[in-house]
Amino acid sequence: MPAYLIRHPGKGSEDLVIEDPDLTLTFHGNWAVFSDTQGTFLALPANEAQIQRVDHQAEPAPQKE
Repeated sequence: MPAYLIRHPGKGSEDLVIEDPDLTLTFHGNWAVFSDTQGTFLALPANEAQIQRVDHQAEPAPQKE
């Protein structure tokens, strides 16, 4: 499931993690636009935020001895 970590450096605010199985990120000019099957739900100036995709890794299977 795609997840994105959004940070606003120098603003002192908390980090935000957005997760959604239908999540898409597109860029329109200087805007980062997050959308899902319902449409756009977040747009922010791309030059004011650091956006990093974070994919959750499956736990490795236990090793047999």
